[in-house]
Amino acid sequence: MQLPIQHLLNRTTWLKIHLYLALIAGFFFALMGLSGSISVYREELDELLNPKLVIEQPLGKRQSLDKIMAAVRTAHPTRYGSWTLEMPRSAHSMITVWYDKPRETFFELYAPLMVSVNPYTAEVVASRFWGQTASTWLLDLHTQLNLDGFGWNAVGILGLLLMLSIVSGVYLWWPGWRGILGALRIRHNDGMIRLAFDLHRLIGLFSASILLLLAFTGFHLSYPAVLEALVGASGMEHGETGRNIISTATPNNNPVGLESAEFVARGPFPRAELRRVTTPAGDSGIYRINLRQGSEINHRHPYTTVWVDRWSGQVKEVRDPAGFSSGEVFATWIWPMHTGEAFGSTGRFIWFLAGMGLFVLYVSGLLHWLHRCGKIKDREVSVAALRPVFYRLQEITYRIGLMLFRLAGSLLQRGKLYAPHIIKGGITLWQWLSSIIINRQKRLGK
Repeated sequence: MQLPIQHLLNRTTWLKIHLYLALIAGFFFALMGLSGSISVYREELDELLNPKLVIEQPLGKRQSLDKIMAAVRTAHPTRYGSWTLEMPRSAHSMITVWYDKPRETFFELYAPLMVSVNPYTAEVVASRFWGQTASTWLLDLHTQLNLDGFGWNAVGILGLLLMLSIVSGVYLWWPGWRGILGALRIRHNDGMIRLAFDLHRLIGLFSASILLLLAFTGFHLSYPAVLEALVGASGMEHGETGRNIISTATPNNNPVGLESAEFVARGPFPRAELRRVTTPAGDSGIYRINLRQGSEINHRHPYTTVWVDRWSGQVKEVRDPAGFSSGEVFATWIWPMHTGEAFGSTGRFIWFLAGMGLFVLYVSGLLHWLHRCGKIKDREVSVAALRPVFYRLQEITYRIGLMLFRLAGSLLQRGKLYAPHIIKGGITLWQWLSSIIINRQKRLGK
């Protein structure tokens, strides 16, 4: 009698799982990979398509935050409530001022108004809605398939299915220790289908670890409550602003301005970089100043936050990542690991290639399946014509290998600081998965 674990590890079973996942969800995997790759450079793409958003020659000092906010309110006098000023990522970029729930897109899942302001002149250059630009439309396609809440949940489930597809693919690839060298060969003399299949296996192998990480972090971005339950970290969802702090001071005729609020917020963190300032809404509203300390892994969405009362000018509360628990530290890694920003420009480029690789995996796997079904015919590959391409691929592969080596070194360095947290989170995850498997076996035994 075959034991359940033996049936689980049966190659034929895993082959069917891998095939059916590819046929059912493969197109969506490819779509998420392609849109995710492009979204890695979303801001650069936006500036490429909209040259007016690029400041060719920065002129002098930046205008005060109060003057910039006054320009935004002049351009949008009927939009009341809170605004968030996001600082530019470079000297040539605009300040982006966000209005979360404009009436035009109020019932959409996420479609804020984005106002681009020249920080040197306080000129409002553009006012656009999220989802109505090419770059934000692509990002919505990646995160929710442009289907709002239903698509958001579907993408999370696709992340789980992608993890299963990657694991099954690696299992099917494994040739044993003696066959590893042969499994790494690309046989270009055996026809187009053989070449496509070899590329499928090779690209899948080299991108498996990154794609697994992307699928894991993508799932938790869709379902943050799962991660919070696993590591015991609440309120750490991406974009989470922390507690809802309100003003307790008496309103007066001398409220604190944005510049003054920023100055007060820098008191606990004098060397931190300003990233966002959220203005108060109503008499009980309060300034929320978002800063980035040098030790934070998040660049665009750091967690250091100071709440400043606009009537009294006092600091109401401080959120300092230095005091985070192990679970909270682990949670702060999810977003920068998914986008690649945790590893700088090198990491972002490797993440871009991994997403493109997911698209290539789908196309090459589909070609192989269609050939086996008799839908397409094989054909010879002209080696002479492809030789320059192979030489170029060899050069690119060498460079990618070098970048991966450097990235591994960076991970090891960071691991010295975060290894205890990561190991603890991994043990918790393993215990959770083990309990599910044990309970499942008990139910089967009954």
